[in-house]
Amino acid sequence: MGLFTACGPKMPNYNYSKEPNPKESEYVIGVCDQLSINVWKNDQLSTSVVVRPDGTVTMPLVGDLTAKDKTPSELRKEIAKRLAEYVKLDSSEITVAVDQANSYQFTVSGEVTRAGIVRSPSYMTVAEAIAQAGGFTTFADRDNIILSRRNKKGKIRRIPIVYKFIEDGSHPEMNLVMISGDSLHVP
Repeated sequence: MGLFTACGPKMPNYNYSKEPNPKESEYVIGVCDQLSINVWKNDQLSTSVVVRPDGTVTMPLVGDLTAKDKTPSELRKEIAKRLAEYVKLDSSEITVAVDQANSYQFTVSGEVTRAGIVRSPSYMTVAEAIAQAGGFTTFADRDNIILSRRNKKGKIRRIPIVYKFIEDGSHPEMNLVMISGDSLHVP
C-alpha cells in the first residue's frame, strides 16, 4: 500500500517587498475625506471641508483647490502659495488635518461571504480584508487569490496571494496592507 502526500502551494515568484505600505508614508487625501484647514490667528480663512467628487475643496479667499491625491503637507504648501497673493503668511501658520478618512475603500470579490466594497477608518491587511468580508465560502480557492492594484499611471498589476502562507505565518510579507482602490479577488 503506497503513501500519498499532498503537495502544498508553491511560493509565487513575486517581490512583495516592492509594494508600498501606506502606514509608512503620509496619508494621501481622497474624495469624501473631511479636512480642517486652519490659518493661525485668522478665523475667517479657517474652514472645515469635505473633498468633493471632483477632488476639490473650496476655501475662503482662495476658492477651489485640488486636494485629491495630495498629502496634507502638499495641500498646506499649495494653500500658503495661493494665500500669499492676499495675506502675508508662511506655510507654518497653516495646518491641514484629516478629521475623517472617508476615502479609504477597496473591493473584495469572489468566494467570500460578503463580497463588496469595504470601507474602513484605518488601514487593513489582506487577512483583515477577508475577515471583514465574512471569510471564505466553502468553495474558495484560498491559495490563488489575486490582489489587483493600479499604479499612478493607471496600469494594473496582479499580485498573487497564497492565504496558507499568511495563515501559517511562513510568509508575513504576503499579508500586504490594502491601498484605497485595490481589488482583492478570491476565486
